[in-house]
Amino acid sequence: MKLSAQEEYGLRCLLQMATRGESSSLSIPEISRAEGLSVPNVAKLMRILRLGGFVHSVRGQAGGYTLARPATDITVVSVLEVLGGRLYGPRFCDRHSGLQSSCSHIGDCGLRTLWSALQTAIESVLGKMTLQDLIRDEKSMGEWMSSRGGNPILVNAIQSADVH
Repeated sequence: MKLSAQEEYGLRCLLQMATRGESSSLSIPEISRAEGLSVPNVAKLMRILRLGGFVHSVRGQAGGYTLARPATDITVVSVLEVLGGRLYGPRFCDRHSGLQSSCSHIGDCGLRTLWSALQTAIESVLGKMTLQDLIRDEKSMGEWMSSRGGNPILVNAIQSADVH
């Protein structure tokens, strides 16, 4: 399983704004330079985030983008859902039916139980995590998650991540 580039980059764009504060405005070229992303890609992401209600845009020379609400009120799961959708949702089985009109396992499926449990776990962790929480370095993030009684597997993974 992997997150899409759109989800990763969209979160990074929002974090640029969150680290600058609620009253600070950033232009698309500024975000582009800060994140090493193309201007057209940032423009596309900001449009999605604006339509999703996460940012406001202001036109003009002093314009740019600001967070639509405080970073403490924007959950990671809500951002990921706008940028890429849920991992598992009510129509999942309809989209993965193979050559048939409905899945051959529609009546009894162990995979459906697994995907549903995974979606619940994702929502449990990322539904409590906000943009404000993510404004930490890696070590502080691991310590913060441990202090909150975070999932030990996830905490260990963050603390031992080999990031280049």
